[in-house]
Amino acid sequence: MSLELVAIIGVLLVVAVSVIAPRVGVAAPLLLVVLGLAVNLLPFVERVAVPPEWILGGILPPLLYSAAVGTPTMEFRRDFRLISAFSVILVVVSSLLVGFAACALVPGLPLGVGIALGAIVSPTDAVATAVIRQAGVSQRIVTVLEGESLLNDASALVLLRSAVAAVGVSISVWQVSLDFLWAVVAAVAIGFVVGKLNLSVRSRITQVTSNVTLSLVVPFIAYLPAEHLGASGLVAAVTAGLVTGYGAPRQLGAEDRLTERAVWRTIELLLESAVFLLVGLEAPTLAADLLDADGSLGLAVLVAVVAATLAIAVRAAFVAWSVWTLTRRNRRTPAVREKLTQSQDQLADGEVPELGHPDRPSRKERKVRRLARQAGSAEGSHEAQLSRWQHVVQQRLADLDYLAAEQFGWREGVILVWAGMRGAVTIAAAQTLPSGTPHRSLLVLAAALVAVGTLLVQGSTLGWLADRLGLTGHTSDEDPEQWEALQAELNRAAFARLTSGELQSFPPELVEKARERLARTPHDDDDFRPGSPAARERMRTFRQLRLDLIAAQRDELLTLRNLGTYPSGMLDAALAQLDAEQIGIELHRT
Repeated sequence: MSLELVAIIGVLLVVAVSVIAPRVGVAAPLLLVVLGLAVNLLPFVERVAVPPEWILGGILPPLLYSAAVGTPTMEFRRDFRLISAFSVILVVVSSLLVGFAACALVPGLPLGVGIALGAIVSPTDAVATAVIRQAGVSQRIVTVLEGESLLNDASALVLLRSAVAAVGVSISVWQVSLDFLWAVVAAVAIGFVVGKLNLSVRSRITQVTSNVTLSLVVPFIAYLPAEHLGASGLVAAVTAGLVTGYGAPRQLGAEDRLTERAVWRTIELLLESAVFLLVGLEAPTLAADLLDADGSLGLAVLVAVVAATLAIAVRAAFVAWSVWTLTRRNRRTPAVREKLTQSQDQLADGEVPELGHPDRPSRKERKVRRLARQAGSAEGSHEAQLSRWQHVVQQRLADLDYLAAEQFGWREGVILVWAGMRGAVTIAAAQTLPSGTPHRSLLVLAAALVAVGTLLVQGSTLGWLADRLGLTGHTSDEDPEQWEALQAELNRAAFARLTSGELQSFPPELVEKARERLARTPHDDDDFRPGSPAARERMRTFRQLRLDLIAAQRDELLTLRNLGTYPSGMLDAALAQLDAEQIGIELHRT
């Protein structure tokens, strides 16, 4: 069968599954895994073996980049401590325990190879996010799972590389720690620079197709130099995505972002679907390789069951500890809120608050004071401090409101545990084991069984479990009162722009008409009918005025995003509304 025909059939299968999956109530990735397993039963289908570099270096960077671009940065910041612990500490502990268990089960297996197997089966897959998002759970659960899947791949791959290098060679824990630190720090620095350059360059490109085309190579621009320097290319791609997603609403045009979003959603669908289809297709091939190497299928199954069980058990203990820690922290919320309320009163009286000890100011306080001094002269430093402290206090209060509304209890903990599925990264990482690795075929098959088993067992029951626990149907992003309050704030920003005196270049009658339009929110330009050149010029001027007001509303929306006073989903909806209005006006201008 020719490669072209295989590609056509693959795309048709992806589309068919994406349409059928919602109707049968099963996540599309799970259907694709089952479909891949079923295809192997056809007599004319040959063994499938995909080079792991294709997945690690060709598929994962754009997938993780795209996911990072769409990650709500405010929620990510709020739970960064928890996400980091899941991505690093949990991966290390799981890898060590699985490594010792594998060495006990497989005679003659070196400890380094056992830890390598642990690193392979430790990272969770982003499919959990897709499954749990469909169930309608809280945004906080989705953010934690999404953040974990973005970062733990890098931790696991760095640990895998160190464990393989340690086989037969003495490597200290200190050296491994330094390698990990370099892999993360260098990758973050490279990703940050690439993300900033991406925004800077693309903000100067006016042609939409060229702008979006450039975005397609950004994850690889971040990935390749990081890998060349021995850092984590995946972390670099994720960092570039986070920077791009945060700055895009302010630096990129509405049409650019809308088109880019549609293009990347198509790419995500094709790449994710291809990965899970390959997971099902490769499993029988790995079993055949093990039999060819005179290995035991029963031992591989036993290793897979033990590894998956240990990974779930460690995850359960870690989640339980995290929930207990978060519960203790929530008990301090009333005292913290009272302190912040007092700070608000001090700010209203023109006083700069002190949130820490007077003689030992907190890191946040020192930073705010430094930025305030840089903001202006000595005379204006006090006002600068007041402004920055107002932002800090409002942000902290919004954080408390968010954490109070999205608390983690035992039910949320159960979902976090059961959502720890493995996937394509596990299979691809297993295949990177050197050819001379002891019991390689057994380990690769065991890893594949862990991936396929967790996808099918946990993935098929995750939505049902969330429903039984009463965590579905979360609609905080659709609160009508909050939506009206958000729209009111955006309108106030537009009115403030109209009365600021910054629009003196526009005729007063058009400014007044814009004021009326804000009050009644029209959707067309019936007040201006085509006619004389003068009428067309007035229409053009009025549309420019409306674009200026949309820009003011977008600035206010981004300020609210930084404060975190509204759910990220609601802010995204409001931004999409402003983008649609702007695109409609720009289309009329052409």
